[in-house]
Amino acid sequence: MKQSVFLTALIWAALEAGRLVVGDGAVRLIAYGAIALMALMIAGTFLWLWRERATPLALGMAWAWLGAGVLAGWWWRASLIGQGAAPEAGLHLVLAISLTGALLHFAVIQRSFGRHGASFLWPVALALALSGLAWLVA
Repeated sequence: MKQSVFLTALIWAALEAGRLVVGDGAVRLIAYGAIALMALMIAGTFLWLWRERATPLALGMAWAWLGAGVLAGWWWRASLIGQGAAPEAGLHLVLAISLTGALLHFAVIQRSFGRHGASFLWPVALALALSGLAWLVA
């Protein structure tokens, strides 16, 4: 845990230093691109682990990282061409991929506790409700 906190602080400092040198926009573009590419590589790795039946979480991890990678790539592409984050028709597919990864994770987590059925949906419902409430309040 200490190493991950230290690594986060180190990366944050590097991003802040980069902002001072090349500007906030450039740092964001580089970071979004790197996140997108790394997330897609990680998704591919988890897809391979799922195929090898190495862990039951692998399919959920593959979908979650694929969703994160495509979403980061979406922002990256939009920023590179100066389009902004305007929604396009395909964005719902990207969101569906990420939500599928989350649902698969909750299903596997539930099974690891020895439970079955649809009770794994309560964290999903809670997250949707809180997000909807934030939207209503904003």
